[in-house]
Amino acid sequence: MSELPARIGAYKVIRKLGEGGMGIVYAAVDEKLNRNVAVKTIRDVGAASQERVWREARAAAAVNHPGVCQIYDIAEDGDQLFLVMELLEGQPLSDMLAADGPQSPIDALTLLLPVLEALQALHASGIVHRDLKPSNVFVTPHGVKLLDFGLARAVVDDATATVADLTMQGQVVGTPAYMAPEQLDGSGVDHRADLFAAGALLFEMVAGRSPFAAASNMASMHAVLYERPPALTGTSAAEAVDRIVRRALEKKPADRYQTAAEMAAAVRASSLTPHSGEMARAVALTRLVVLPFRVFPADPDTEMLAVGLADALTASLSGLDSMVVRSPLAAARFAGSAPDLRALATTLEVDALLTATLMRAGDQLRISAQLVDVPAGTVLWSHRSQTGLGDLFALQDDLTRQIVASLAVPLSGEEEQALQRDVPASPAAYECYLRATRFAENNETTAQARDLYLECLKQDPHYAPAWARLGRVYRRIGNWGDRAQAADNFRQSEDALRRALELNPALSLAHHYYAYLELDLGRAQEAMLRLLAGVKRHRSDPELLAGLLHALRYCGLLEASVAAFEKAERLDPNVTTSVCHTFWMMRDTHRAVETEPSGDRMMAMLASLRNNHTAPVIAQLKRRASRVSGAVAVTNRAFIAVLEQDAEAFAAPFDAVVGSARDPENLYYLSLMAAYMRDSERCLSALERTVRGGWFCAQTIADEPWLTLVRDTPRFAAVVQEAEAGNRRAASAFKDAGGGRLLGL
Repeated sequence: MSELPARIGAYKVIRKLGEGGMGIVYAAVDEKLNRNVAVKTIRDVGAASQERVWREARAAAAVNHPGVCQIYDIAEDGDQLFLVMELLEGQPLSDMLAADGPQSPIDALTLLLPVLEALQALHASGIVHRDLKPSNVFVTPHGVKLLDFGLARAVVDDATATVADLTMQGQVVGTPAYMAPEQLDGSGVDHRADLFAAGALLFEMVAGRSPFAAASNMASMHAVLYERPPALTGTSAAEAVDRIVRRALEKKPADRYQTAAEMAAAVRASSLTPHSGEMARAVALTRLVVLPFRVFPADPDTEMLAVGLADALTASLSGLDSMVVRSPLAAARFAGSAPDLRALATTLEVDALLTATLMRAGDQLRISAQLVDVPAGTVLWSHRSQTGLGDLFALQDDLTRQIVASLAVPLSGEEEQALQRDVPASPAAYECYLRATRFAENNETTAQARDLYLECLKQDPHYAPAWARLGRVYRRIGNWGDRAQAADNFRQSEDALRRALELNPALSLAHHYYAYLELDLGRAQEAMLRLLAGVKRHRSDPELLAGLLHALRYCGLLEASVAAFEKAERLDPNVTTSVCHTFWMMRDTHRAVETEPSGDRMMAMLASLRNNHTAPVIAQLKRRASRVSGAVAVTNRAFIAVLEQDAEAFAAPFDAVVGSARDPENLYYLSLMAAYMRDSERCLSALERTVRGGWFCAQTIADEPWLTLVRDTPRFAAVVQEAEAGNRRAASAFKDAGGGRLLGL
C-alpha cells in the first residue's frame, strides 16, 4: 500500500478517496482559501498527451454549471501533473445502485435529467465526456454532478484507439459496456456518443444491469457493435423508459437523439407517464429461441410430433411477461448440429436457446435437451429423459418449468396459474393437437389440421388452445376454401374462438386469432379494443402487437399502427407484421417495400406500377402463375391484366375476386387496380364494399392519386364521408381505452 503524501503542490492531503485508471484521488485542503478540495493525480502520459490534458482541462474549467464538477486548478508537482476539483458529499451512482438495487422508472428519469442538462452544458462548450458511466455520476444531497469529463481522450485518442489500447491495463479510455459503437470501430466521435452512454445509464438504473454487460471486455464490445439490448417492460412508465433507451442506443449516431436537449425533452415528457411504482416490473426481458428439434433416426411421424412440441413449448413460454420467445421457424437456418452462436445471437437477438434431440424406440421417446447462453455457449441446464409417446404433455410441462427456473424468470401469480390451466385431459388428445399444429401451417393441409383438432376436442372438449387453433383453421378455410361454404366456416371459426375464451379468458392466442376474424367480418373497432386489452395484460407479446397494428390500420389510425409496429419490433426484431401496408397507406412507398415480409411481392409490384416499371413484374407474375391455384391464382391473373393494360382479361378475374372477397383491405387494393384500368364503376363498387366492410383509412382514400378518376363523383364523396365517420368512432374508442398511453403517443 503506497504511503499517503503530506502535500501535493500547495494542497495539504487529508485522506485517499479512490484510485482509477488515470490516477489517484485525494481529499485535501486549499490552505490559501481555507476550502476542502479533491486532488486527482494524473499518471505519466507522455508530453503529447500531457498537452492535451492541459488543453481539455482549461476548456472544462470554463464550464460553469451546477451539474458539472468544478475544476479549480491544474498544476504540476515536480513531474507529477494533478487536477484540483470541488470536493463532493454523497456517493457515486454505481455505489447507490449496488446498495439499493434498480430504481423505479420515474426515479431513474428524475436522476437522468440533470445528467443530460450537464451534458448539454459540456457540449455547448465543445467538450465530449466520452466516459459517462455510473461511477462518473455523483449523487449529492443537492443534486447530481458529472465527474471526469473530457479527460479520457488525453490518454488515448478514441478515434484511433485499437482494441488493445482499450483493454490494456492503465490505458482505459472508457468502459466498453457504455461506449458508443463509433468509439470502438474507429469512426468519428462527437457529442452523440455521450447520448448513447446516457441511454445505457438509464437502462441500468431500471433493469439493474448494464445493457451490454458481458463476461469480458471483448464480449461487451461485440454486444455494443452488433447487438440490441432486451426491451424493458412491465408498466407504462417502464415502456416509456424503453422508448428513450431504444433511440439513445441506436448504432448509428444519426438515428439517436441529436442533442442532449432533445433527449432531455423526451425524458420530461416520459416523466409525466402514469406509473404504479412497481420497480420489480421494470424488467429486461429474457429472449429465448427454441431451435427446431432434431430427430434421430429420420422418421416423418416423429418429426411431425417434434415440430408440434417445439411450437407448443414456444406458445407456453410466450405467455410470460418477462420473456420474449422467438418462433422456431425464425431459427430454422440455425438448426444444424453446431449452430454459429454468435451469428444466431446477433441475427435473432436472443440471450438463450433451447436445443433438443429426439430418438424414438417403439412407443418410447428419448429426449436430450440443453439450454445454452448465447453467444458465450455456456450450458445453463441439461436434461435427459425417456418418456412414452403418451406422455408428451408431461415432457413439455417439465421442459417449460426447467427453462423458467434456469433463467430465473420472475412469475406473477397469474402466470403460475396460466402454466397450470391449459392441461390436456389425455395423452391422445395432446398428440392429436401436436399433429394438427404441424398441418395448420400449410394452406394445402388445413383440412387435415381441422380434423385432428376436432379429434383432440372430442377427447378433451375443455382444452382451450385446441379451440383457439381450430378457430384459426376454420377462418383460413373460409378465406381460401370453397366460397359456397365460407359463411359457415366463419361462423364455426367464431364459435370455436368464443369457446376458447370461455375456457381461458386470458389466452392470448385466442384473442389474437379472434381479432383477425373480426377484421374479416367488418368489426375493426372491436378487434382493436380486444387487442388493446390483450396488450395491457401481456405487454411483452410481439404477436399481439402485430395483430394490434393490423387492426389499428383498418380503423384508419395509421400513426398508432406504426407505434404498435415499433413496439413489437423492439421486443422481436424478426416479428412478421403487416406494417408494410400501413406505410403504403401513409404514402411512404420506400418503407412499404422495405418492410414487406420475405416472400411477399405485393408492395414491390405496386411500387413498380407507380413508377411505370412493369415488365419485370409481369414476367415474375407469369412464372408464379404456374405454382398457385384457387383465389391466389385468380388475383394473380387480375394483376397481370392490369400490368398489361388488358381490359378484357381484367374483368372476369376482378369480378370473381370482388364477389368472394371478405377482407376489406384486399378490396381497397382491387379498387386501385380498377382505377388504374380507368374502370370507374368497378373502382367505386370495390371502394364502397371496402368501407362497408370496416376499413376506415379515410385520408388514404381521399389523397390517393390513382383515385382521381372518381374523386369528383357523389359516390366517392359518400365513401370518404362514411370512412371518416368510422375513423372518428375508432379514434374516440382508442383514446377512451388508453391506447395512446399504451403505445407512447
